[in-house]
Amino acid sequence: MNNTPMPFLIRLLVNAAALWVATQVVPGVSYAGGPVPMLGVALVFGVLNASLRPVAKILTFPLIIVTLGIFALVINGLMLWLTSSLSSALGLGFHVSGFWAAFWGGLVVSLLSMMLSMLVVADAPRPPR
Repeated sequence: MNNTPMPFLIRLLVNAAALWVATQVVPGVSYAGGPVPMLGVALVFGVLNASLRPVAKILTFPLIIVTLGIFALVINGLMLWLTSSLSSALGLGFHVSGFWAAFWGGLVVSLLSMMLSMLVVADAPRPPR
């Protein structure tokens, strides 16, 4: 078993990069701060996604099925909006200005996180067998 914190750090950096790109391309998603507070925002986002997102998906499962998965995008947006609220309370400088900004920001963050994660995993060295 590997006890290194590398997967956690890689995930944190991937989330931070995806969140930063969302602040650059989605109107209504903004960030005022440096790289270290953005890691804090990524940490808040990661904790929310690991803890609340599964519960939200279970509770809204029938709605996700009826909308053929589109409601999962709404959940992603709500996680981003909640990240904004908690980040503002912590003074991290991340702000989402409404539902549609959160929706589109959540879509951008989800897609970029997925692509960056695939890229990082593809380039990761494999342990010997």
